[in-house]
Amino acid sequence: LQLSPRHSCAFRLIDTVVQYKCPNRKRERHGGIHLLLLLAMAAYAGLLRVALVLIAAAATWAAALDDPAGLLRRAKEAEFMDWMVGVRRRIHENPELGYEEFDTSELVRRELDAMGIPYRHPFAVTGVVATVGTGGPPFVALRADMDALPMQESVEWEHKSKVPGKMHGCGHDAHVAMLLGSAKILQEHRDELKGTVALLFQPAEEGGGGAKKMVEAGAVENIEVMFGLHVADSVPIGVLASRPGPIMAGSGFFEAVISGKGGHAALPHHTIDPILAASNVIVSLQQLVSREADPLDSQVVTVGKFQGGGAFNVIPDSVTIGGTFRAFMKESFNQLKQRIEEVIVTQASVQRCSAVVDFLDKDKPFFPPTINNPELHDFFAKVCSEMVGPNNVREKQPLMGAEDFSFYTEAVPKTYYYFVGMLNETRGPQAPHHSPYFTINEDALPYGAAMQASLAARYLLEHQPATAAKVEPRDEL
Repeated sequence: LQLSPRHSCAFRLIDTVVQYKCPNRKRERHGGIHLLLLLAMAAYAGLLRVALVLIAAAATWAAALDDPAGLLRRAKEAEFMDWMVGVRRRIHENPELGYEEFDTSELVRRELDAMGIPYRHPFAVTGVVATVGTGGPPFVALRADMDALPMQESVEWEHKSKVPGKMHGCGHDAHVAMLLGSAKILQEHRDELKGTVALLFQPAEEGGGGAKKMVEAGAVENIEVMFGLHVADSVPIGVLASRPGPIMAGSGFFEAVISGKGGHAALPHHTIDPILAASNVIVSLQQLVSREADPLDSQVVTVGKFQGGGAFNVIPDSVTIGGTFRAFMKESFNQLKQRIEEVIVTQASVQRCSAVVDFLDKDKPFFPPTINNPELHDFFAKVCSEMVGPNNVREKQPLMGAEDFSFYTEAVPKTYYYFVGMLNETRGPQAPHHSPYFTINEDALPYGAAMQASLAARYLLEHQPATAAKVEPRDEL
């Protein structure tokens, strides 16, 4: 093709701009080759105005994998959004409790099959681990929890829970939809990934320690970095929030049986009153935080269970109390555990009673504190700023609630946990998590899907192995 100097210059200019605007895109995909032919024709004809319009189209034809804002636009596309909403609503209609997520797990696997993404199953009874990318290092993991809560939904709407006494009242249905959205984005760009992304669909976050069992089953072997998220009822829509260091507290439960000697309430001197002993125990437990803990080291001890007696005029033989304790530091957590047992046993003995303390860790494992890697916080803030703008990246205050993502923090070198805002005051009041009136603002789904995909892809891009040898597709996980 013989070009005049003017046409040749125009063609080179267009090619340079396209290379600049789309540096990491394979232009033969998504119809890009046709676009390039049109650019060449426009340049040859001297139609620079047309060529510039085509350049703009080339720049937005498909979001580059290292363009967080572009991935968010992709996740917001009507067809993509409708698909995620449909997935989330199907899960919401059929809530399943911890280690019972068989239908949810099957749904996840069907969607992965439809996308052509390989996976392994089961992990921890119902868990699924899928992989996208080269099959070689670096390895990054993304996680979604799948379980529901044992509560009756009180929201009347078309997709209300169809299972009496069970409800997705914490947003895990949205988390699964978001991670499947991330999987779709990553799979669309699988040839551009510079490593491997593992997608963990985890059972039993709500007290069952599903993350612990996933770790024990080998789900995070070779994983270098892991990201987790949670929808937040108090964070505005379009805002992403977190912090470095402790973000969620460690937690444990305890139950104690305080035994005395029952008898008639009119003759207390013939009894050993366990109700009086339990009352003194509860008061003493509150002093563990107010008088023994550093005021700058947040801790909580709450007694939420007190069972004893069944008649007005009878002193019972025993009383059962139970509660929870929380702390952000492992040392503080272990100290609380030790002192709770000491206080219960010794304070009961003051009232001539005996006490047996059970920390229930076989059925309700202790959750360690969730602590964000400081380096990953800077990385998170940078990627967030590119996606939603720096004004929509917020600092999140630590929460005394617990999260079993913390088990991954003990098994993976670097982990990070953050919150996806969904508060929109124009929709009316937003009920809190674990409320029977809790709802999901589905406009938040694209933010979670695009953010998880962006974090994983960007980390792989910026943390390539020292040697640049070509990696043959395989599955080291």
